[in-house]
Amino acid sequence: MHLRCLLPCLLLLLAALPLHAQDLAATCHATSSYDVTLRPGSVLFDRPSPAPTQVELSQGTLRVDGVVVRLNAEDQDRLTLFERDLRALAPRVRTVARHGVDIAAQGLREEAAGMGLGADTRAELDRRLATDAAELKQRIAASDSTHDWQGNALDRYVSQVEGDLLPLIAADLGQQALDAAMNGDLQTAADLRDRAATLATQLEPRMRQRMQALRPQIMALCPAIRQLSSLQRGVRDNQGLALDLLQIGR
Repeated sequence: MHLRCLLPCLLLLLAALPLHAQDLAATCHATSSYDVTLRPGSVLFDRPSPAPTQVELSQGTLRVDGVVVRLNAEDQDRLTLFERDLRALAPRVRTVARHGVDIAAQGLREEAAGMGLGADTRAELDRRLATDAAELKQRIAASDSTHDWQGNALDRYVSQVEGDLLPLIAADLGQQALDAAMNGDLQTAADLRDRAATLATQLEPRMRQRMQALRPQIMALCPAIRQLSSLQRGVRDNQGLALDLLQIGR
């Protein structure tokens, strides 16, 4: 399972538009079977199965499925640093996420500018893009749990963006096609209809390429992710099982 990004806002790379830019799992080779929630006094890792299903860290204290784990001084220090470093990563990830929103919105504006859309459509597109970008940034700022971005919640956001923007562009191209046909320019009409019909599939690879501009910023987070993996190494629960909250591949 892909690392649920340690913080939910990195999932904007999948949610901002129907594209699939590199996320932490692909770029930093980090994986986990847990969701994570940052609470005021603790950090909770949870998953449906297998056991343990809940691992909670709180200032050097470790609870696994509700049971306090006996730790030596070194392990307490390691987990204290783990929690501190994870919290310190949050604003860095949010900054990358907000930048990703800006890249996506600006990319769509530039793509639309090359489509020959009408002035009214361009103005409405700019308005909707600004609204959608502001909403997503607010969600990024408010969210402290990967649960906010999983499953149906993510699908609903993608559908919302698609339903808000793509029909607007397609309708403008369709109207241009109709006008061209009425003026006897059947080839232009056919070309415009084809562009409207294939808008999503043509736009996706170009937007994916634009989002690659975010990759260096994501890569800059990788050392912090590797440090988290190192800090958890060797910590075990009361049954002697390794903590294993996240794994770093090669």
